[in-house]
Amino acid sequence: MTSSQGGRVTQRKIAELAGVSQATVSLVLNGRTDNGVRIPEETRKRVLDVIKATTYVADPVARSLVGGMNNLVGVFTYEHAFPNETSDFYTPLLTGVESAAEALGLDLLMFTSAPLVDGRRRIFHENSRLRLADGCILLGRKMDNGELAKLRDSGYKFVAIGRRDVEGIAYVGVDYGTPTRELARQAIEAGHSAAFYARLSLAGESSRDRHDALTDELAAAGIALTQAETTAVGLAEVWRRVRAGGATILFVEDPKDAEELYALAAADGVAVPDDLSFVVLGERDRKGGCGVDFTCFSAPRTELGARAVALLDQILKGVQGPTLSTRQLLECTVLPGRTLGVPSVRSYR
Repeated sequence: MTSSQGGRVTQRKIAELAGVSQATVSLVLNGRTDNGVRIPEETRKRVLDVIKATTYVADPVARSLVGGMNNLVGVFTYEHAFPNETSDFYTPLLTGVESAAEALGLDLLMFTSAPLVDGRRRIFHENSRLRLADGCILLGRKMDNGELAKLRDSGYKFVAIGRRDVEGIAYVGVDYGTPTRELARQAIEAGHSAAFYARLSLAGESSRDRHDALTDELAAAGIALTQAETTAVGLAEVWRRVRAGGATILFVEDPKDAEELYALAAADGVAVPDDLSFVVLGERDRKGGCGVDFTCFSAPRTELGARAVALLDQILKGVQGPTLSTRQLLECTVLPGRTLGVPSVRSYR
């Protein structure tokens, strides 16, 4: 701790000013008692008043004890945010988070020390410093629902980016179901009767939302649908199955997978959309892809990050009642592109 005059304020100095022992100051700062010793509320208040009067930039723990906020918002990502292929997903989100934090006068603190378990970080570990921040923004395609429930029950304030099934979790997510249904209806209206879906694992809510909307819409129209998980079988095997099955339209969840499958189609002389239509249930954010104008939809990811910070700020300020919507879904924009056409009368197998 640092005094307003620039000198370092120690626990010993606080003890002298408050007229208590250094051990008492330590107990107050740690918020605990030893051997059943109970610190009188008057003494505790006197120690906290000294801390508040003598600190210029308060230690986060001390500042929270005197009822203040650090104006620090944490950012916790379950996967590496950069610099790798997930930058397509995270960069616009983090841009929105940064701009909103700046507008609200908040500083950001990114938590990176959490150990990786099966490729994902864990919130709860022995060196967790999450409580240095007043609250936290959680990012990740897939989150541990058990951890979310535990964090909720601890009383810590946080907002997840992305829809979550865990009860009582505040989130700002994307409505993936509506644009997926719209693209499915466009395919039906174009006359397609056999479809293939190249999807990701259904472990994440966003993947399940796409899957359920697509399968429901096609089933209602009597459209035959074959599907495969790209991360399980590989894109080469997905393409082999597409060709063997005779689908006239290929729905792809991941934009990067769509680019690679398009390249496989081109290598085999399959014309898009003349021989096979492509519909992508998302959009690649970073430029420099394969340059194909896919029929797809675009999620407002920058707004997503900004809205999550704004919601967390409201929660931290104690906003309550019907004016506070703690579960928000933002709309996507359907992009017509050039890869959805009428089904071909010739076989490309």
